Amino acid sequence: MMKWFIDQPVVLQALLATLFTWGVTALGAATVFFFKDIKKNVLNAMLGFAAGVMIAASFWSLLAPSISMAESIGQNAVVVAALGFLSGGLFLFLADKLIPHLHLGGKMSEAEGIKTSWQRSVLLVLAITLHNIPEGLAVGVAFGAVAKGTGDATLAGAIALAIGIGLQNFPEGAAVSIPLRREGMSRKKAFLYGQASGVVEPFMGVLGAVAVTMMEPILPFALAFAAGAMIYVVVEELIPEAHRGNDNLESDITTIGCMIGFTVMMILDVALG
Repeated sequence: MMKWFIDQPVVLQALLATLFTWGVTALGAATVFFFKDIKKNVLNAMLGFAAGVMIAASFWSLLAPSISMAESIGQNAVVVAALGFLSGGLFLFLADKLIPHLHLGGKMSEAEGIKTSWQRSVLLVLAITLHNIPEGLAVGVAFGAVAKGTGDATLAGAIALAIGIGLQNFPEGAAVSIPLRREGMSRKKAFLYGQASGVVEPFMGVLGAVAVTMMEPILPFALAFAAGAMIYVVVEELIPEAHRGNDNLESDITTIGCMIGFTVMMILDVALG
């Protein structure tokens, strides 16, 4: 199976990898068939874990290869990595201000983005979908980097990134579907909404892979861009949400989850990459 995967075109590899990450999101959303509620401590640990994975992936799988590749093709590595990183954050900042969405546990009056009459469930899904845009892009760009054969990019490293993103997508799927079930939505509908938050990843994965394979000079910038977008999500969304209304014990659980997530992603990237 692995040999078959290795022999496939890079765009198909990126598509399959992001279909995997979407599938894990669906698995997480499927927990709604077994649970109607989720304890805040558990949710905090999940969100902390997801944040840790994304922080580690941003450096080990994206920023470090970006710098290495920029140097290998004669670009100013510091400038390219810095501009790409900040551009990724700016992109998510603008998306956050424009796309209507509502964070978990928030009231309708706290919805962000352009004002709309959309239902609460749709706004909740859009909030998680915003998280998944940089994740899908990161996986696609990572596979595209392997195809170009520059810098330190390896297929094992790209696969490790997809596995890490998949691991943190499981709690994200559950974090959408279970709250929707608690609010009275049917299990089936809550599941459909939960898995829908990951649909964007295959599209972004293919887009990222196609873009960097067609325009090699933008590859270092694209890797740093994905890293910046992911860090923006962590700082703006995941960490604040995990600490919302917490006491000391709940904050500790979030922090421990983040440390574990970072360690797991670091091990995956170093061991496989």
